[in-house]
Amino acid sequence: MPREEKLSGRKKVAVLLLALGPEVSSRLLKHFSEQEIETITMEIANLSRVDKETRDEVLEEFLLMGQAQQYMLEGGVDYAREVLERTLGHHKAVEIIKRLREQVKVRPFIFVRHADPKQLGNMISREHPQTIALILSYLDSQQSAVILSELPEEIRSDIAQRIALMDRTSPEILKEVEGVLRERLSTVAQQDFTQAGGVDTLVNILNRVDRGTEKLILEELEKEDAELADEIRQRMFIFEDIITLDDASIQRVVREVESKDLAKALKGSSEDVKERIFRNISRRAAEMLEEDLEFMGPIRLREVEEAQQRIVGIIRRLDEAGEIIISRGGEDAIII
Repeated sequence: MPREEKLSGRKKVAVLLLALGPEVSSRLLKHFSEQEIETITMEIANLSRVDKETRDEVLEEFLLMGQAQQYMLEGGVDYAREVLERTLGHHKAVEIIKRLREQVKVRPFIFVRHADPKQLGNMISREHPQTIALILSYLDSQQSAVILSELPEEIRSDIAQRIALMDRTSPEILKEVEGVLRERLSTVAQQDFTQAGGVDTLVNILNRVDRGTEKLILEELEKEDAELADEIRQRMFIFEDIITLDDASIQRVVREVESKDLAKALKGSSEDVKERIFRNISRRAAEMLEEDLEFMGPIRLREVEEAQQRIVGIIRRLDEAGEIIISRGGEDAIII
């Protein structure tokens, strides 16, 4: 590749993936959308020979940007600039921070990420439920789960619903809410319009609270919005999460699943999921399942997702009946 050519962002991604090799690259591509994968694949296909100097520059940039982003998340922009200046000098640090600011946005309330969640919960428990919901939407899911569990029972479901229905928040409101905490904790970076909350945020939080809190919130949500509660339940445990179950639980689930559903579900699953399933069925059942997969041929993605969702429904039903255990992390994950 000619040295004078300025690489675009897509070409840099292509060079990076080539440098990392097929195994690592394939895992990284799973985090991209289908359109992005197609675009990146075309860039890789159109690459001419990549010389060692170009490859090393792309790898160095990738590492530096990753380090800078981590510094920024840990201590804000000023902290990241200070650390980079000590390592790379002023001009290089300024250049990296400028480029990073163009690519990522520092989330609000970054200054409370390392605060004790119980103390933080006590601090915000008397705020308006919408204010609490906004703060929890931006915190780490585990931190938010602890805070939600510590809040009074009578407001948990209200806050949960507000998180799920939240969409976008203006900079003015963010600054106003951040001001509630600024005097007691730290300063924050200025923000642009940014998105927080939503069903996925609430699911991540509920997946980490204890079962009692989860059950209470979902029951109360169902009274207010049955459709929303059902959507949250469906997302609480996805098919790929089956690898988090113990072997005995997987064996119990498989006994409840129709063979055609299992084959369809595995058609679109990862190798890790397939390995866990095959490891927990008899040799004869494994042979039959392999035959089903081999002769099934191409099927629509919608059919795969429907089969996976039926199996997830069985998993949640068995979990609610106490016949299997879905680990949720924290104290609820302790098995004795």
